[in-house]
Amino acid sequence: MPFDASAGIDHAVRKHKIQRADHRFKPGVVLRLVCFGAGKTGTLVFGDHHFACALGQSGRSFLKREGDGATPRGRYQLRSVFYRADRCGFPVSALPTLRLTKTDRWCDDPQSRSYNRPTRRLNSKSHETLWRDDGLYDIIIPLGFNDMAVRRGGGSAIFFHLLSKGNDPTEGCIAVSMRDMRKILSTCGKACAILI
Repeated sequence: MPFDASAGIDHAVRKHKIQRADHRFKPGVVLRLVCFGAGKTGTLVFGDHHFACALGQSGRSFLKREGDGATPRGRYQLRSVFYRADRCGFPVSALPTLRLTKTDRWCDDPQSRSYNRPTRRLNSKSHETLWRDDGLYDIIIPLGFNDMAVRRGGGSAIFFHLLSKGNDPTEGCIAVSMRDMRKILSTCGKACAILI
């Protein structure tokens, strides 16, 4: 069941001073998405818009560690948009947008110099393939988590991506439906961030 976006969200919306004046979708103007959650499910909010989302199987955490299944709490930039051109049309967004290829991967090996970085090399002990059969990464947005001063073992491959068919929890990412993803991306400004 989706997280109940009721009084708790309204209170948090006021606390984080989210702008509520605009009730329409306007291109390239949203600078902040806020994610509230209880356990493995949550709600993404901006203005008066609410989108059900899946969170990590371990819920949210301020102490993210590699492989713990938690969605890291904090404020993170939406870096860029990757998409599968063979499966979905070009996602309209002010964010930089790139096509995925069959060789695109993301390093999640804490011992590698490429840790928490995109890569096309196979020399790391562990990596995540971005070209997937299950459709989760048909549209994928890397979040700016642990990517400036990288902390080894501090968590990697934290993405904003698509829900599974069963709306299952993620391994630490945030996931929404294709329909909601397109709506959100069409409104995101170039400096858009997500508050978890």
